[in-house]
Amino acid sequence: MKLLCALIIFLASAFAAAQARPYPGPDLPQLYQHYLDVVNNIPAFDHHAHPGFADDPDVDAMAAPPGSSAFRERDTNPELVTAARALWGYPYADFSPDHAKWLVQKKAEMKKQYPGTAYFNMLLDKLNFDRGVANRAMMPDYLDAKRFPWVFFADAFMWPFDNTKTAARNGDQKVYIPLQEKMLKRWMQQEKVSALPATLGDYLKFVTQTLEDNQKNKRGIAMKFEVAYFRTLHFNDPSREEADAIYKKYVKGGVPSDSEYLTFQDYIFRYLITEGGRLKLPVHIHSAVGIGDYFNISESNIMQLENILRDPRYAGTTFVMIHGGYPLEREAIWLAAIKNVYMDSSLMEIAMYPSSFKDSLRQWLETFPDKITFGTDCFPYNEILGAEESYWLGNISARQALAAALAEMVSSGEITDVKAIEMAHAYLHDTAISLYPSLSH
Repeated sequence: MKLLCALIIFLASAFAAAQARPYPGPDLPQLYQHYLDVVNNIPAFDHHAHPGFADDPDVDAMAAPPGSSAFRERDTNPELVTAARALWGYPYADFSPDHAKWLVQKKAEMKKQYPGTAYFNMLLDKLNFDRGVANRAMMPDYLDAKRFPWVFFADAFMWPFDNTKTAARNGDQKVYIPLQEKMLKRWMQQEKVSALPATLGDYLKFVTQTLEDNQKNKRGIAMKFEVAYFRTLHFNDPSREEADAIYKKYVKGGVPSDSEYLTFQDYIFRYLITEGGRLKLPVHIHSAVGIGDYFNISESNIMQLENILRDPRYAGTTFVMIHGGYPLEREAIWLAAIKNVYMDSSLMEIAMYPSSFKDSLRQWLETFPDKITFGTDCFPYNEILGAEESYWLGNISARQALAAALAEMVSSGEITDVKAIEMAHAYLHDTAISLYPSLSH
């Protein structure tokens, strides 16, 4: 059987050197199994996740307001039962209250068996992950920094003034804005800044000091923006003088108008990404749909960032488009033509089933395969369904979709077996690692 499979792959690879065809051939099932075996054996680098326990407030810089979840992301998804069974040997077919107690108790026992950093390291080993990014407000002592490199949040620097007006805008902002204020105070406490600096120049020094401290002393590998939750992703290009005037006007109090705050934020965002380039600190930007009832999809459209990404002043800054612009991922991949722009696929493989994600991933592989990276977007939703189960679902879905996409491409004569395996390693591990020199050795 192995000999037959090898012969099929050889013939498919030989055909790939000729003209590609619009449909895969009868060898597709065998090719899928072959590439599933390949991708399952590649230690992955999870480029975007929120590892932690449900009672840890630092898993994210924000909290989730009430809102609707996509069908597959609801806790009624039976795949989550499969995840619990695969990870922990869960013996039931549902999460009824009585049954769920078993899972809570099992995890408690595993935490005792794997104390300290051993628990999440064990989870990475189960998933065949080399390392996994910890996109968190702060790092806890139960995550091993060697296996969970830190990506920290930078949005709070854009909210230094009285935010009463913004927080009152809707129920989502009522949740989000106080958390940004809290994050800014934490950065100030970290850098021993007791009050907002008197001048914009000194405020920018504080911002830079925080970035440098997080990078050098706390080993942060990138800064992350969730700014799409607060405002449009289109950033104008105000002058230093405009930002300085607004800072002077409101540093001691007063509520900025919407236009004044946007102008100030435009300037601070551009300052932050400029510093990212100087410090060789990649910039991660949430670029897809979001949670809550008031998330503005049109304003968060990834194409709103095009004037930033194509600005030659930021050519030295590495941008990672977290969640790949979903559901506009087919348009977004063309932004990866810009040499310093990369696409992360996290969330997509959770929101979409493998059959759909496979099509999006194939289009990415057929366009800029060297500019795309894997991520799970795992998150501890509650005591029962934690980061563990969402890690598992994202991992399994992505590997299945990748195997299916590669099988179709080889069977259709687009690429060879050698190229397919190269693409698999790049997507799951090598491309992301190459962005962070400190992790590549």
